[in-house]
Amino acid sequence: MSGKNILVMGVRNKWSIAWGIARAAYREGANLIFTYLGDREKVELEKLTADMGTLRARPCDVTSDEDIKNLFGWVKTEFGMLHGLVHSIAFARSEDLGDSFLNTGRDGFRLALDVSAYSFVAVCRHAAQLMPEGGSIITLTYRGSVKVVPGYNVMGVAKAALEACVRYAAYELGERNIRVNAISSGPIKTLSAKGIKNFSDVLKIVEERAPLKRNVTTEELGNTAVYLLSSLSSGVTGEVIYVDSGFNNMGL
Repeated sequence: MSGKNILVMGVRNKWSIAWGIARAAYREGANLIFTYLGDREKVELEKLTADMGTLRARPCDVTSDEDIKNLFGWVKTEFGMLHGLVHSIAFARSEDLGDSFLNTGRDGFRLALDVSAYSFVAVCRHAAQLMPEGGSIITLTYRGSVKVVPGYNVMGVAKAALEACVRYAAYELGERNIRVNAISSGPIKTLSAKGIKNFSDVLKIVEERAPLKRNVTTEELGNTAVYLLSSLSSGVTGEVIYVDSGFNNMGL
């Protein structure tokens, strides 16, 4: 990945899956570009990337079309083109994760789908314009998109929509040699995961039942992302690749 410009969206702290991906891409020689939502995330990024040279980052609220447009305009001006994009952004209101799924309000439902799924469509549209030589776009999903994970609630619906977006984007961008894939991660102790009720039980169940008898690490997710972002996966698009110690294969 030497010399490749990779835009990473969604690093919040050192536990973020996006940070695990960024570290793996940097290890392989990628030029990293980041987005952040607010001052707190910017400060965290500055700490995390202290040994990577000058931080190249831009604020972006993915619920704002203007912010997204400005982000990619800046990327074009500063870097010319993109070779890869990592979309690791999702959100649902805590009350919609803590309550019954059927009590999800209209506004909460709309917000979860907007941030977690539509934002992917929006950034794909802009990123594709900066990939004249082709490229790779990846996003992050979870098994709760296809199976019921109690407490995941509306986020499961949002991830199901996200996976459908991956397939449609892969179809439309394929003729431009732009590949689109998703990584379905096993449970990881991220800041977002704290909002899921009984998350520690999910970790324990995976350790007990997954073929590898353990949970996965952000390093392992980063390595898979490098595969998808690089030419090693040149024939792979429209896929959801599970990195979950094999748990998705288990019936019970």
